[in-house]
Amino acid sequence: MNTNTSSNMARDAVPAMRKASDDMMESANKALDSTRAQANQALEMAENKVRELRGSVDPMVDMLASKAQKMARQSLDMASEAKERAEKSLKNAADATTRYVSEQPMRSVLMAAAVGATVALLVSVSRNRNHNRY
Repeated sequence: MNTNTSSNMARDAVPAMRKASDDMMESANKALDSTRAQANQALEMAENKVRELRGSVDPMVDMLASKAQKMARQSLDMASEAKERAEKSLKNAADATTRYVSEQPMRSVLMAAAVGATVALLVSVSRNRNHNRY
């Protein structure tokens, strides 16, 4: 394999890595959105229940409900901050990978081939094991 071929393969691998990175970010965003929606729904349900019981509930329960709502909001803020940190970390890793591929195209191609072969071997072994079970 010549250097041009390996450089082309490395250049072709960069968009795939970026897509994988983007897909991971999209999954993280969807998970955060889902968590936020569920937390908001739970907060709304709690608020509705508090309104229903307000007439017959003593002030201590109101205080506990308020604290629960505050904690839920803090949890959402923490989840948002964690998402931002994960995005930054993922971007840094993608940038480092892209830089490595452009600086070491031959090694990158060989590493990708080794990983691909390993995955193919694991899938083959898994299929054979599942096939032999039945």
